[in-house]
Formats: sequence, structure tokens, C-alpha cells
Amino acid sequence: MDPYWVGILGIALLFSLLAVGVHIGVALGLVGILGSTMIVGFEASIYTSVSNIYHKIASFELITIPLFVLMGYLASGGGISRNVFDSLNRWIGHIRGGLGIATVASCTAFGAVCGSALVTASVFARFCAPEMRRLGYDKRLAYAICASAGVIGMLIPPSILMVVYGVLAGESTGKLLIAGITPGILLMVLFSLTIVFIGWRKPEMLGAVPRPEILSLSQKLRLLINIWPVLLVAVIMFGGIFGGIFNPTEAAAVATVALLILLVATRFEDWPELFRIAFLETGATSAMIFLVMGSATVFSQFLVLTGIAEQLVDAVGRWALSKATLIWVIVGVYLFLGCLLDSISMLCITVPLFNPIIKALGVDPIWYAVVIVMAIHAGLLTPPVGLNVYATYAVAEKDVTLEEIFSGVIPFLLAMGVSLLILVYIPLLSTFLPELMLGK
Repeated sequence: MDPYWVGILGIALLFSLLAVGVHIGVALGLVGILGSTMIVGFEASIYTSVSNIYHKIASFELITIPLFVLMGYLASGGGISRNVFDSLNRWIGHIRGGLGIATVASCTAFGAVCGSALVTASVFARFCAPEMRRLGYDKRLAYAICASAGVIGMLIPPSILMVVYGVLAGESTGKLLIAGITPGILLMVLFSLTIVFIGWRKPEMLGAVPRPEILSLSQKLRLLINIWPVLLVAVIMFGGIFGGIFNPTEAAAVATVALLILLVATRFEDWPELFRIAFLETGATSAMIFLVMGSATVFSQFLVLTGIAEQLVDAVGRWALSKATLIWVIVGVYLFLGCLLDSISMLCITVPLFNPIIKALGVDPIWYAVVIVMAIHAGLLTPPVGLNVYATYAVAEKDVTLEEIFSGVIPFLLAMGVSLLILVYIPLLSTFLPELMLGK
């Protein structure tokens, strides 16, 4: 059989396996090995698959992933998230919509120590949403804010998704991490404006205006002491990578050790149990990510043998699409896949297909990566998968339904659409910080 048609059948088989519930890591590896066997034979397929998996998983940059995951579990279990929220709420919680805005800002700040959107959403949904409801917020809005703001943590470094993309696409992980800072801040601003807009159009969604609590400047500055662990990690991550002092792996290691020392120094009673749970969860999460990435390498090898990527490049060249049009087509594909797959699975399937096209057209790889990661984040909120919504629902109060949270995130999905428009047509927002970096 012609390798091209073997590739088409392989892709069809992949989505069929996913539709019946086969794990993405198993499906990618199985399709990759079977398809390669049909083209080059069993022995060559197994040899190259094992060799490619080893060299991909043995990548020095991938050490960053378990370190980022560990930072997230330590920060969530160590009370850092609560301290950040309490401090920011004291700053702006007295204004209309201030509690919701404080939640968005807290998720952004927490993103400096947690690279997982799911962890961020579930952590803040535990205590922010009930607090918002206590003060009169509509339950749909309260939990939608937590689910939506959680995605900012996947943009602000440390971002697991940026690391995965960098390794799969062969791009500078350091530049990708730094490139996510401005889009993360942009999304924070747009989400905050969305809350203000909702409060203006439907004031009943935000309850009564809270009685103002007047704090002096010295009191506000003292509140910053509560978030100094976040500031320390942010300085290590942002300053170290941006200034060329650390590469991303070294920055992750130093930041993780600093967080461990801080928790030992401040939580004498329960830090051993926290560490035990955090390390176990880190091992399980990292193993799942590595399984998917290793299998994606086998699948990528299969696609190379079929020549599908090259034919896609030729087809796009014949269509003479503009860069912006092509980007919107790819964004549309990711928004559709977001209804079916998780973020890492989407990257593992699509990077081997789309990146040759992007390189052939001379699209800036950093700008493209940021736009695609933002589109993937929207998939964390869209039904029927919407993993951030499910993570929020898992810790929600008993009277909250999944459908209510999905309906509540619609305004924030629109805000993400606006952010995509801005990022697509103003590439400088994604690229100016990486261009100023002293290191890579």
C-alpha cells in the first residue's frame, strides 16, 4: 500500500481509538508502530521506535516538567495560594467586582509557582468560589472565574505546556517561557474587564457592593510579606532565565529547592506529609506526560515515513494562504480538538503535522507558539471535555452543576477570543521580551 494512504488510515485509526476511550499514549504508540511496520517492516519499526523514545525522554530539558509539577503541588499544599488571595483581596476586594478580580490576579501570581492550569483552577475553586458566593456572587460566575483564571497559570512561567511544545518542536524553551509573560498579563486584564462588564450589565451577579475597608499604604505594603515566596520564585524564574543566569532546567531546579526550604522553615508540623503526597503525585503526573510524549515521537516518525507532512506543505503552498489566514485555520483546528482532547495530547498529535508548514512559510515560531498555546487554553473551557471546568466542578459545592459552570465561562471564552485577535495581529506582544533576553 502507498505510504500516504497508510498515513491516512493511521490517522483515522488514531481518532477511532480515542473515540472508544483508549489512552492517548497507548493510541499514539500503537498507531505509530503498526503504521511504521507496514512501511519499513517490524524490525526496523521497533528499533527506530525504541531509539527515538529513549532519545526524546532522555532530553535534558524534560527534567523541567517534573520540577514544574512538583512546584505546583508544593505551592498548593503549602498554603501559598491562600496567602496570595488573602493579600490581594485585602488590596482590592472592597471595590465592586474586586473579589473576582482578586481571584484572577491571585491565579496569575500563583502561576509563577505552578505550571498546571488544572491545579490552579481546583485550588482556588476550593476557597475563592465559596467566599464569592458568601458575598452574593452568582454561583455560575464564582466558579467560572476560578475555572477561567486557572488557564493563566499555563502561560505565566513555569508553564508545562510551553516546555512540552519546545521539546516537540525543537524551539528554545527559555524563549517560549518568557514569551508567555505578556499574553498571561493580557489575559488577566481581559478577564478582570470581563468581571467589571458583567457587574455593569448584570449587577445582581456580583451581589451587594462590599463595605470599603480602608488600608493605609504601610498596611498594604506589609501584606506583600505574605506573598514573598511567590516573589522569590518569580525572581528566580523570570530574572534567571531572562538575564541568562540560568537555563530553564536550572531555574526550575533552583526555584523548587528554594520552595522546599521555605516550606520546611515555615511549616514544621505537616511538611513531611506534604512532601510525600507532592512527590507521589509528581511521579504519577510526570509519568503520564512522558508516556504521551514518547508515544508522540513514535507517531511523528510514522508521519515522516508517510510523507503526509510534506504533502500538506505543498498543498498549503498551492493555496497561497496568507500567514494570518493560515494561523486562523490552525486555531480553528485547535478549538475543535479542544472539545475532544486535553492540551498535551493536542500538541503531540498536531506538532508533527503543522510545524513543517509553519517553517516552510517563514512564520515566527515564538509568536506562533504563543498563539497556539492560547488557542489550546480555550479548549480547557469548552464542552464536552473542558478539563478546567471539570477540575473546578470536582471541588465545587453540592448545589453547583457542571452545566452551570460551562454556561458561566462563556464570557471568559469571548475574552480569550479577543486575546487571540490581539496576539495574532500584534505579534510584538509575544516576541519583544524573548528578543531582549540575554540568554536562551
